[in-house]
Parts: sequence; C-alpha cells; structure tokens
Amino acid sequence: MTKKEAAIISAYTGVLLGEFSDMHEYIEQILDRPVWTHQLANEDISNEIKNKSRDDFIALSKEIDK
Repeated sequence: MTKKEAAIISAYTGVLLGEFSDMHEYIEQILDRPVWTHQLANEDISNEIKNKSRDDFIALSKEIDK
C-alpha cells in the first residue's frame, strides 16, 4: 500500500493508517484549504472529508479487482 492509498483510506474511514502527516496533507488537498488538527473532530468537517474522499476510496476498491 502506498502512502497516498493509506491517506485516502484514513480520510474516508477515520481510522489512521500510515503517517498522520500524509493523511493531513491529503485532506488539505481535497478540501483545498488549510485544516487545523482540532477541526478534524468537528462532525461537519469529518463528513465533508468523507464526501470529498469517497471517489478516491471507491477507485481504490476498483484497483483491487484488476
């Protein structure tokens, strides 16, 4: 598993795989703004992260089938 894949899974599920910094960087990329660590506990932001990472998460599952 790559760092990017671990970051995607972590962002979508809320379960950290790999390095926190990789997940944090991915989250800031998909939200297109800075995100402070305390904001990750906010339910609205967590839902936004899950929604924005969904397509990448689904794409990972399609790679497994190949």
